[in-house]
Amino acid sequence: MAQANLPSIASGEGGLSRYLEEIRRFPMLEPQEEYMLAKRYAEHEDRQAAHKLVTSHLRLVAKIAMGYRGYGLPIGEVVSEGNVGLMQAVKRFDADRGFRLATYAMWWIKASIQEYILRSWSLVKMGTTANQKRLFFNLRKMKSRIQALDEGDLKPEQVNHIATQLGVSEEEVVSMNRRLSGDASLNAPIRASEGEGGEWQDWLVDDKETQEEVLVREDELDQRRSMLDDAMNVLNEREQRIFRARRLSEEPLTLEALSDEFDISRERVRQIEVRAFEKVQKAVRENAQAIQQTLRVSSLPA
Repeated sequence: MAQANLPSIASGEGGLSRYLEEIRRFPMLEPQEEYMLAKRYAEHEDRQAAHKLVTSHLRLVAKIAMGYRGYGLPIGEVVSEGNVGLMQAVKRFDADRGFRLATYAMWWIKASIQEYILRSWSLVKMGTTANQKRLFFNLRKMKSRIQALDEGDLKPEQVNHIATQLGVSEEEVVSMNRRLSGDASLNAPIRASEGEGGEWQDWLVDDKETQEEVLVREDELDQRRSMLDDAMNVLNEREQRIFRARRLSEEPLTLEALSDEFDISRERVRQIEVRAFEKVQKAVRENAQAIQQTLRVSSLPA
């Protein structure tokens, strides 16, 4: 599963476009096909199966890598580091846990890219704490959300908002913004040493969802539905009826209708609804924590 067998981004103008065109030729995998390929690699170390799993997710890597394009690093190297993370994810992926590979791999891809960026940047005392790393990788996104696109220092209210949202000091926000202000203009040309020509605005991420992102979103939705179904088992028959009728129905029944159905007061129906909601909420939270723990354990190096 050597990276040398994967497509690479050639330096010079048009290299990225040619790479994106090349990786689009690899087909997406249906869930069952992905499962069988993952089992073949896990049980027999089938390198062809692993290669197919990797190449079918190269578009996911490229999409994630484009989100880190503003750090003055060659996009080809960022993508390459993301591909390393993808291969690590394939090695450790357990299809029997019920998750799709894209859901699992995106964390490995992001981690690999972020570690590469942190290694490459020469900021003094950069990334020494988790909060500083979060600030480093989220400052541009936060500025975009509050439309703080002007060059120069942020306004005091903008600094305060970002510091509060990211859990860092206002001094850290000001300092980091000044350090990262080199590419403030979207019309600034990309330096030749970065491997591509054009302006920064040419590298803006397409907001439309990729197939991989749609897959991840649908997979997460399926997981939430599954967790809710499992959580419903903590309710008795009457609690389930009232909970579904009041919380899950497109046209919720009134308290009066349910009080007539069960021959109890409307206040009693309301109490049962509240208690059922609290029980389901607790069960869903516990299931989610168990899934997160499973992902953390499976992400540990072998």
